[in-house]
Amino acid sequence: MSQVHTPRHDRLDAVIGALLDPALEPIVDMVLTRDGPSYEARAPDGAVRFRRDPDGAGWRYADVAVEGRNPLGDTATDRFPTLAAERAMPWPTRTQQSYPHAHEQIAQLFDHPAAPDVVSLHTAAHNWEDHGGERGEHGALGIVQVRAPFVLAGAGVAPLRVLPRACRLVDVAPTVLALLGARPEDGGSGRLLARQDGQVLHDLIDDGAAPPDHVVGFLWDGSNANVLYDLVARGEAPNLARLVDAGTVMGHGAMASLPSVTLANHTTILTGIHPGHHGVLHNAWYDREAGEQIITNSPATWPWAMRSLVAGTETIHDAVHRLWPGAYTVSINEPCDVGADHSTFAELRAGRELARPPRADELPFTTDRFVRPHKSYAWSSRVDHSGMTQAIETWAGASPLPRFCFVNCTLTDAAFHQGGPYSEIAAGSVRDTDARMGRVLDAVERAGAWDRTAFFVVADHGMEDTNPAVTGDWSTALDACGVPYRDEAYGFIYVDP
Repeated sequence: MSQVHTPRHDRLDAVIGALLDPALEPIVDMVLTRDGPSYEARAPDGAVRFRRDPDGAGWRYADVAVEGRNPLGDTATDRFPTLAAERAMPWPTRTQQSYPHAHEQIAQLFDHPAAPDVVSLHTAAHNWEDHGGERGEHGALGIVQVRAPFVLAGAGVAPLRVLPRACRLVDVAPTVLALLGARPEDGGSGRLLARQDGQVLHDLIDDGAAPPDHVVGFLWDGSNANVLYDLVARGEAPNLARLVDAGTVMGHGAMASLPSVTLANHTTILTGIHPGHHGVLHNAWYDREAGEQIITNSPATWPWAMRSLVAGTETIHDAVHRLWPGAYTVSINEPCDVGADHSTFAELRAGRELARPPRADELPFTTDRFVRPHKSYAWSSRVDHSGMTQAIETWAGASPLPRFCFVNCTLTDAAFHQGGPYSEIAAGSVRDTDARMGRVLDAVERAGAWDRTAFFVVADHGMEDTNPAVTGDWSTALDACGVPYRDEAYGFIYVDP
């Protein structure tokens, strides 16, 4: 693929060449760059350049040059559609893999002025030693890492059970607003939010039913969709099964935005736009203009993470208040809380201390044999117990009841990372989280609002089992190429910082 070569291009080529060295093939899946109006994905065995062109209110994508095997040639959303199929193909190679909505995902990321020069995506098998040898991973474009679960149930929802298809996480916010009864203005853009990349999933909404008065959303962080659906079918998540039986499940999941990491996709779920458009680019990135590293996904920065939100971005909370003045919304243990009337992190920003939960081994709904050896399991159990308590209090005689209530659950992410998605510790975290969610469902029922409430359960990304034998990183190769760089959050590479 011919390019105009400048000293900067030469330095970028040196970085890309270092990442695509055959010695790194077990850990580097592909490398992404933008060159003016075109984008490139390059793998060790081929490359594609494509462009994005306006198409009505959206975009269309066209490949303009291919060398060797097209690394974005398979974008199917139905690859490994069941847990058995997923487990039968451990650590899929790039020729076995699919990359849902890859062209859109790559282009949106480079729209942001703080986007990196190069994105290095790791393989399915790669086990990050710097993560402490945790077995579960995510962050890349492969389908197992981007496939999150999505369940929608309750008042106003069409009870379609399991649909053999996929949606995207950007579709959640507009669908929730449409479910509540929001309609686009006549002659307008069709958007329900001020800025919107997602689409309303109209067939999930029962047009013959009255819209619900309330929607409660649960985010089970880091849950592998196939694993979660399998545990429901086996009777190990009875409260989630209660919702599944009365609602609709996206059987092939909801596809996360790139990068498939925590806070970027928490924000995508709650805004209906991609990370390159809402501004929370990753768990960490480099702001060239300010000359500083931005870290959002850490206990020290969660309360202030939304400072990076692009001006004009609406959350579901904002949109609910615009559409239904006087409505009350709640955000529990969720960093993307802009617009919420009551928020856990707003309390922390105001300097108010939250009630400390009991020790993890004293909590109900906690698997003790995982609490003792795993600090992350113990910490997350306490956080989620606190969230459960806050949610129950929200529905215990509050006036008014929340039009929209969002509850973030962290334990599943900690456990799926620790043992991998197929481990007993991961299953234990699902059972514990399901029990806590059940108490919140009970609180909604006690409030007399069950028949007027819709619920959804979603995750921010998938989780893939890694190969403990495939370790290492690309820093040594980058150091050896002689080009100054920063590598933020394992893969956002800034050249000449």
